Amino acid sequence: MAELPPVESSPRHRSVYPRILASRLRSQLAYPGSFALDVVAQIIGQAIELLGILVVFTQVRSLGGFSSTEVVLMYGLAATAFGLAILCVEQIEKLPEYVRTGQFDVMLLRPLSTLAQLLTADLALKRLGRVGTGLAVLGWSLTTLQLDWTPVRALVAATAPLVGAVILAALFVAANTVSFWLIDGQEAANSVTYGSNFATSYPITVYGPWLRRLMCFVLPGAFVAYFPALALLGRPDPLGLPDALRYSPPLVAALTVALTTLIWRAGVRHYQGTGS
Repeated sequence: MAELPPVESSPRHRSVYPRILASRLRSQLAYPGSFALDVVAQIIGQAIELLGILVVFTQVRSLGGFSSTEVVLMYGLAATAFGLAILCVEQIEKLPEYVRTGQFDVMLLRPLSTLAQLLTADLALKRLGRVGTGLAVLGWSLTTLQLDWTPVRALVAATAPLVGAVILAALFVAANTVSFWLIDGQEAANSVTYGSNFATSYPITVYGPWLRRLMCFVLPGAFVAYFPALALLGRPDPLGLPDALRYSPPLVAALTVALTTLIWRAGVRHYQGTGS
């Protein structure tokens, strides 16, 4: 079953998505107490992850050649980027269910982008707790490190979480697209998405050579936090990688989005429907 030619380029169809998101927002804020508890739960979960890193530093003075504050900087970048990514694209995890139950067939019949329909089907506003915690950790580490601020460093600090979020969001979409080929590819997708979140929270110097190559050249998790942190710290890469890599995350994000778009379109073309 092929996807109908998209017509969402017209202003009338583009205006549908903000209205859908606004309705999702109103529905979640209709119960402020429940929403507040969800946000607090996200903050606690993020704090526990950070605590795990700090516990490691009770036993060692450095991790992969980086001090505790420098690793916390990477964690702040990664946590903020991941929080923003799942805030925007977490609904893509419903794709296996939509494919299995035939709900994706309904999306194909509408004159709208199937991906946009899927991403706006819900809004995980509670993830703001993760974003807020990540920003707080990032702000603390940048203040504690007492960096020599330059326009370039300021630009990296302001854009790195957003660029990292684009990279992780694209990985989320690409990984979950395997559902068009596998009966239940959720676990395989989670190993890429949540595995990338865990891996990006640490300097890639703690990993073996094959995993470092994977994070640099296949699943570009190193460009979420590690290389931006090197740019902010102004220190040489312990691995001896080119200095240009620390300023290349925007290019990597654009390439990742382009590749994800091709993967998504291939998946939709491969989809044959449930037969029901």
